[in-house]
Amino acid sequence: MIKRIFKLIGILILIFLVSSLAGVVYYKMAPVEVTPLMLIRSVSPKGTPAQAEQEKHWEHRWVPYSEISPLMERAVRSSEDGRFYSHNGFDTIEIRHAMEEAERGGKLRGASTVSQQTAKNVFLWPGGGWFRKGLEAWFTVLIETVWGKERIMEVYLNSIEMGPGIYGVQAAAEHFFHTDAEHLPAEQCALIVAALPNPIERNVGNPSPYLKRRAARIRKYMKQQAPPPSTY
Repeated sequence: MIKRIFKLIGILILIFLVSSLAGVVYYKMAPVEVTPLMLIRSVSPKGTPAQAEQEKHWEHRWVPYSEISPLMERAVRSSEDGRFYSHNGFDTIEIRHAMEEAERGGKLRGASTVSQQTAKNVFLWPGGGWFRKGLEAWFTVLIETVWGKERIMEVYLNSIEMGPGIYGVQAAAEHFFHTDAEHLPAEQCALIVAALPNPIERNVGNPSPYLKRRAARIRKYMKQQAPPPSTY
C-alpha cells in the first residue's frame, strides 16, 4: 500500500514537471492571451462596483516587444527591478535588505523580481503561502533558463495588471491615453508603472498627488538607467 502511494506521488510529480516545462516551452514563442488572474478577477472582482464590472470584461491585446516603447522597460526597471539584467531571477541583495529591515522592526516588504512576478502572473494564482511561493520559484528558474530576459520582459509588459480589467501595456495605453504602447512618452510610462503593485486603488486615469509624486521619482530614476545589454 505504501509503495503504491509513493509510486502515485512520483507519477504526479513527474507529470507536473513535464507539463510545467511544456508550458514554459510553449510560451517561449506563443502570446499569453489569458492568465489565471484574468479569469479569477472576472468571477471574483475587486474594487468599486464600476471597477468590478470592468474586470468582468477585461481589456488585453498582445503586442510584440518591438512595438512597446523602450521607455516602458526602463520605467519597470526603475520601479520594480533595478537589477533585472544582473540577477538570475532572484535578487538576493534586495531580499537581504528586506530581511534586515524586518529585523529592525520594519514591515516585511516584498522583494519579488520581474521574473518572479511574470512566473506568478502566467502560471499561478495570486496570494501567498510557502507552497505557492515554491511553485513560483520553480517557474522562475524555468523561464530564466528557457525564455531569457527579453522574453520575460515582453511577457511581463503584456500580462501585468495595470488597472481594473486592464492587462498589459497596450490595453493601458489605449484605455488611459488613447494611444499605442510604442508611442508612450516617459511621463505616461512612469505613471502606469507608478500604479503597481496596486493598480485597482491607484487610478492612472485620475492620478492622486501621491501617484504623481511616485511617477516623478520613477522618471528621475529612468534617466539613470542604462539601456538593456545587447546580449539580451
